[in-house]
Amino acid sequence: MLEMKEWDGFEGRLWKEEINVRQFIQDNYTPYDGNEDFLAEPTEATNKLWGALQKLQKEERAKGGVLDMETEVVTGITAYGPGYIDESLKDLETIVGLQTDKPLKRAFMPYGGIKMAVQACETYGYQVSDQLKE
Repeated sequence: MLEMKEWDGFEGRLWKEEINVRQFIQDNYTPYDGNEDFLAEPTEATNKLWGALQKLQKEERAKGGVLDMETEVVTGITAYGPGYIDESLKDLETIVGLQTDKPLKRAFMPYGGIKMAVQACETYGYQVSDQLKE
């Protein structure tokens, strides 16, 4: 059986022999019965970013539930560069990357069928580029 130093301290055997997330959790989960006293308060950066995101969520609701949709790029792990909640606050972000190039922008995912993806865009008033339809 393969042993890796990263596994030191974890219990169980089966998850080491096969991909078995359920067994890993069963072998290593410890319930926490305490309260939230161990949590730190949000930082000033977190509060600023959360405020920016809440504004965007309000805009999204005002637009009927979709703030923006991708119509030019099929989504994928390398489809976009780094994304930020707010470009003017990007120095506050410690985790970088969004699903698309803008926050709350819906990705174009034709993997369930191109017609369904196009229809989803059209439902919200967006026209998919002819290049994506091909």
